[in-house]
Amino acid sequence: MWTGLGWLPSSPADFRDCVRGIRRDAAEGVDPESLWLRAKALGNCALDEVQLAQLARVVDDLPEGGNVARQLKLGLIGDGTLSLLGPAITASATRRDLRIRVIQGDYGRAVDDAVNPDSPLRRMGLDAVLVACDRRGLGLDRAAFSPEESQQIAEMALGVVRSICAGLQQFVKGAILVQTIVPPMEPLFGSFDRRYSGAPLTQVDAFNSGLAQLAAENGFVIVDVARLAGSIGLERWDDPQQWHATKLPFSADVIPPYAELVARTLGAVYGKSRKCLVLDLDNTLWGGVIGDDGVAGIRLGQGSAAGEAFLSIQKMALELRNRGVILAVSSKNEDAAARLPFREHSEMVLKEDHIAVFQANWLDKAANLKVIAETLNIGLDALVFLDDNPAERAQVRAELPMVAVPELPSYPALYPRALMAAGYFEAVAFGDEDRKRADDYQANAARASLQAVASDMEAYLRSLGMKCAIQRFNAEGCARIAQLINKSNQFNLTTRRYTELEVGRMAADPRKHTMQVRLADRFGDNGMISVVIADIGDEKWTIDTWLMSCRVLGRRVEEAVLRHLVAAARAAGAKTLVGRYIPSAKNQMVRDHYGKLGFSEIIGDEPGSTWVLKLDDYVAPHLPMDIDEDLGSISHIVAA
Repeated sequence: MWTGLGWLPSSPADFRDCVRGIRRDAAEGVDPESLWLRAKALGNCALDEVQLAQLARVVDDLPEGGNVARQLKLGLIGDGTLSLLGPAITASATRRDLRIRVIQGDYGRAVDDAVNPDSPLRRMGLDAVLVACDRRGLGLDRAAFSPEESQQIAEMALGVVRSICAGLQQFVKGAILVQTIVPPMEPLFGSFDRRYSGAPLTQVDAFNSGLAQLAAENGFVIVDVARLAGSIGLERWDDPQQWHATKLPFSADVIPPYAELVARTLGAVYGKSRKCLVLDLDNTLWGGVIGDDGVAGIRLGQGSAAGEAFLSIQKMALELRNRGVILAVSSKNEDAAARLPFREHSEMVLKEDHIAVFQANWLDKAANLKVIAETLNIGLDALVFLDDNPAERAQVRAELPMVAVPELPSYPALYPRALMAAGYFEAVAFGDEDRKRADDYQANAARASLQAVASDMEAYLRSLGMKCAIQRFNAEGCARIAQLINKSNQFNLTTRRYTELEVGRMAADPRKHTMQVRLADRFGDNGMISVVIADIGDEKWTIDTWLMSCRVLGRRVEEAVLRHLVAAARAAGAKTLVGRYIPSAKNQMVRDHYGKLGFSEIIGDEPGSTWVLKLDDYVAPHLPMDIDEDLGSISHIVAA
């Protein structure tokens, strides 16, 4: 599954001609955004290392422009020959809407690249860096024959990585990625290696455990290459001939899955992971056709290999929901028939209550996916569609290329492996708010139902019993704040992206006013739903970032945010508040946001618009919610 990237469709037979066509059209001045989408379509195929290199050259040469891809400069340093890895990462990252320029460190000079004040790498303005060390470069490839020596070897190896990360931390704008170490293929004692602390295997295990702790303490991101190698198989991964001949850390034919792992981890860092799994029903969640076979005739549950296979698919979906992935259904069926197994089959693991949107009708799947996205108020690029039917998969890919549609193997027992190998829901952090996200979307449906029967909007809002809490950024909220900053696209005035490390720095910066906003009501806690960052000037405050979850649109939260922001600016002696709207492909809904809040537009020739609010003219509104403000966030500004 992993080696051949089996969840992706095969590369087109005319792949080379497609690459040439993109290059030719780029030279003729074709729209950059359409060129990027064509490159991304090729990247969303299962490519070998040669094809990845060809696509990377095209991506590197594409003209600037368009509003689709996030552009990043990624530093790549480590042990061995890394020159083949950069192009593969660049091409693989197109699958995550990332346009990555890889800047490689010098061969065998990872520490010097990181800590030398004259290192060119430190002056490149890197957005992220990948520390790609190998056990041979870290001295973890030899045995130790005393507990003291074994501990010393592991600590020295961790010390090297710690020094590299510390040297780069202040020169990298965003994420520092560190990869785990792959253990050796050859045993020293055999099975006794697991018990002997000096064996290279146990030293590598100790190093990886220490690395996970180091990452947790410093906000680094783990790229678990050791697990990937184990999934593929160490014998296939570790090629001694390749190492001795070229110092490539692993076999050349595992470059594609390695690059895919790096790309999806970067995608998770920058908010490109998916939010919703849309499930077909017949022959996907159960065997057979419910409309023909009835509840008693479908294959599901214990006692048969096929029934247990479909049960495993449901268990996987429920596990994903428990970690916050939204579940939806899209089935060509009569609605009443499609719901029968959920209500009457004793071995159904998934219940109707687990499904946020249930679409069972005779419309085509692409049309239903659009309804699901609109109902949930998320983008189509947040959806993953699981369907056993190749024709349905092809139709959705053709009509909605932004929807992730994994290829599925012939046997249902392998569906969970294919979906999870694809990494659409990759995460770099996990907390309570992630865990309850699926519940939040279903509670939103209840709110929408209440609104549908309410004739008085003000009365409806008051009936929700909303409680809004506003406070400055803090250590507990940094991961969620970074997640919102990188995932929010529609209600996002500037679409500026910041990593968790950058968020932490802003929290401590006395010239930044930061706000995290939470909202709860009688249907439940919506969690953190808005983030604001403002630059503090003597008489003028400038809003750098203002974003909000679309789940709370129309609830007047933005007015509560402005009320607090104005109070903080006034308390610090400011006279005006300035906001910028920078257009993107997805944020047209907030084009007039500042105007609606009473700001005046400043005429200029920049893309987007600039707005100003005179604080003396502002009158705080009465709002249909209780607001719990951290007044310390205002006194903090006054003190500064």
